[in-house]
Amino acid sequence: MFAPWLELPGVAELLGALGEAAELDLIAHGTTSDADTIRDTAVAQPLIVAAGLMVAAQLGPVPVTGAGLLAGHSVGEFTAAALAGVLTGEQAIRLVAGRGRAMAAASALRPTGMSAVLGGDPVEVAARLAALELVAANANGAGQVVAAGTLEQLAELKQDPPLRAKVIPLAVAGAFHTAFMAPARQALADLAARIEPADPAVPLLSNADGEPVADGAQALSRLVSQVSRPVRWDACQATMVRLGVDALIELTPAGTLTGLAKRTMPGVRLVPVKTPADLDAARTLLAEGTDPAAQPSAADPSGVHA
Repeated sequence: MFAPWLELPGVAELLGALGEAAELDLIAHGTTSDADTIRDTAVAQPLIVAAGLMVAAQLGPVPVTGAGLLAGHSVGEFTAAALAGVLTGEQAIRLVAGRGRAMAAASALRPTGMSAVLGGDPVEVAARLAALELVAANANGAGQVVAAGTLEQLAELKQDPPLRAKVIPLAVAGAFHTAFMAPARQALADLAARIEPADPAVPLLSNADGEPVADGAQALSRLVSQVSRPVRWDACQATMVRLGVDALIELTPAGTLTGLAKRTMPGVRLVPVKTPADLDAARTLLAEGTDPAAQPSAADPSGVHA
């Protein structure tokens, strides 16, 4: 996914520096590595965060005035935290690289996985997951829940899904955002203890409850704890709706979150940045959101989501 981006000025240098911090050849992994290699969460997580930081650098500094906000889904929280100024890009990628290695190690302790559950009655879906002792690791909204647990539990869910629900196994290494990741949480906590975070310069939403976090230390603490706690993206979207967000920019790799927003945030302008060809549309949306003449009232703020 990095090939077209490497043609832009400064991208190779940025990815090289991030790769050095992560102790990974991110350029090789983002251009020539095969699917099995990048499916390894120790590789995939730094790749995802590096992609977001790379695109953000092309868009320019995040405006610290106006009515924008930042949010990230799962490992994307680290990208959002870096753009909000809580972490530097180097700190974010170092933490994510350690997170990926620790989560890969935790996943190796017992065969676990995740499956998307699409549709069905929410009460019936929750009851079925509870009966199988599965965890709703991602509550994504729009009728989408990601169940996590042992492979045996997930196989039983696939064989006997909730009424009117579809179960799709995901190509992930383990049961992320569950108690199975407790060892990884401790490893990440040890790395985070070496960092002095700054307070967010831009409102930053948390996956824990969807609410803004104003304190840097709390934001970093939540990044650590979220490794073994469910992702409440549904709550993040509800907060965006409550705050009157009317525009979203999704950074590379993009498409999933804007797809959810289409169903849960009708009328919101969406720009998923998938290739360099999408940069102009994203820049235009950012300019509209920071132009004083175009600023909405406090009762109707616009927002930018990364």
